[in-house]
Amino acid sequence: MTALNKQALREAAEKAGKDKWQAKKINGDFYVIRSGSYIKQCGITSYQPIAEIDHKPVRDFVAMVNPATTLALLDENLQLQREKDAIEAVTLALRDDMRQAREQLEAAEKRIAEQREYYEGVIADGSKRIAELEAKLETADRLHDSAFRDGLKAGFSYGQTDDQSGFAQCMSAYSTRAGIGVKQQEDSVDSDVGRNQPGMVVAVHICAGDFVKVKGQVFEVEETDFDDHDVTLWFVGGNALKCEAGCPVEVVSAPVAAGIKVKGE
Repeated sequence: MTALNKQALREAAEKAGKDKWQAKKINGDFYVIRSGSYIKQCGITSYQPIAEIDHKPVRDFVAMVNPATTLALLDENLQLQREKDAIEAVTLALRDDMRQAREQLEAAEKRIAEQREYYEGVIADGSKRIAELEAKLETADRLHDSAFRDGLKAGFSYGQTDDQSGFAQCMSAYSTRAGIGVKQQEDSVDSDVGRNQPGMVVAVHICAGDFVKVKGQVFEVEETDFDDHDVTLWFVGGNALKCEAGCPVEVVSAPVAAGIKVKGE
């Protein structure tokens, strides 16, 4: 039934008086009368007829489909329609929420996949870098041992040779070119004072007042804590020198001037 038919039925029922009807046999005839209108008193019968219908099933149906019943059915139908509309509204809202949640879930899964791919790449790069550094450190350790052994064989620790076999390779392994970030020591003792190792000089009969040249800089010896003999001086830092035995040698920086005799030259 369309909304127009429902409204027309409602208007017709309201115009009919909103009464209930009943089927009743009166004086041998069958009638549809208003419910409760039949009165028989003192041999007189009174009632409010609606229609005279001879066919009982039709008469009973007409009596049941009265304005009151029709309005009740229409009210019930209207309430059901309102509930249906409310349920549909909730369903649409839930559908929108589910669609939005699905989109958010898909976006989150996409971000997770992208982050997983990124961090897997970072881990792979990091693992590769660690392996490279470990290999370089292993190489540097081998070169360090090789430099030490070569130095011992050549009398390196006693200042008997200028051969630095293995040492330059070791420093190169630790250099920035090897990817470790350790600065290669490029400056060394000038050849005129024995280039045995950076920061070391062999002097003969060193004593106070003598001049020595270490790492290209001339120092004046002010005081020593050892007897006058051949010694190996090590550059500690600043203006500090030590002999091979570890005894300190007090020195001060001195300019290179004409006529100054530098030990070892």
